Amino acid sequence: MTTGRLPHNEQHILDQMERALRRDRRLDRQLRTLRLRRGLDLTRTAAYRPRPTTVGLLLAVSIGLLVTGIDTSEPGVIWAFAAVWPLALFAVSRLLRGRAERRRK
Repeated sequence: MTTGRLPHNEQHILDQMERALRRDRRLDRQLRTLRLRRGLDLTRTAAYRPRPTTVGLLLAVSIGLLVTGIDTSEPGVIWAFAAVWPLALFAVSRLLRGRAERRRK
């Protein structure tokens, strides 16, 4: 394979492709806002707004795991509760914060 300049017809095709790609606004916006992911993306976590049904489901699962864990004392159930409960609390706090912000406006 040669490393010299492209032939005229191939350069013309490449130029046409570049012009077509520059006209694509959605692609341009995606490329401008493209970020390399390094670790945890806290901007997405801070922008999380749960639906009330999601919060209700998380709370129901948490309470169910709590009651089952108390009743059976199974380590798996207790660990499942320990994993779900902080998520439920976070979702409740985000839901309440969103509602408080909407009331202020």
